[in-house]
Amino acid sequence: MSRDTVVAKRYAKALYSAAVDEGITLEVEAQLRLVVEVLHYDAEVKQFILAPRISQSDKLNVLRGALKGKVSEAVMNMVELLVERGRTDIFAELLATYVKIEGDALGIGDATVYSAYSLNQEEQDSVAAEFSQLTNRKIRVTNVVDKSLLGGLKVIIGDTLYDGSLSGKLERLEKSFNDKQRR
Repeated sequence: MSRDTVVAKRYAKALYSAAVDEGITLEVEAQLRLVVEVLHYDAEVKQFILAPRISQSDKLNVLRGALKGKVSEAVMNMVELLVERGRTDIFAELLATYVKIEGDALGIGDATVYSAYSLNQEEQDSVAAEFSQLTNRKIRVTNVVDKSLLGGLKVIIGDTLYDGSLSGKLERLEKSFNDKQRR
């Protein structure tokens, strides 16, 4: 486990604890996603945060102004702490770890569902219901369109891949034929 992962885990536990105390665990997740989107994926904001010539206080003032009213005190405190310590590089890892801690505590699992076309809400709900029964967790679905799939779905929950794609089924069928021929 990398040093950044260990550090992110420590911060995520502290943030989750603060969110539990305030009764806003899911809201903090949404707010943290917003912060990660802005600080990690927006090139201009990232460049501003990493600029050595801009003082910490100026960076914090800009961030406070931009995030005021959009994030809780717990999230704002975490942003300030990580900016002050020069650890803005761990925000994505912090979010991933927070979501895992939250999911474990609340019985929620996140599924990334790869499909050949965009699934409508009814189809996503159907996938969520099926995998909720399989995993004994409430499943939240994120649909990713993968044009390389001929049909079917690939579902990733945690470290587990459920391959119901047409190509996956064909591969398993081919393997089964090859196994029978060897006998």
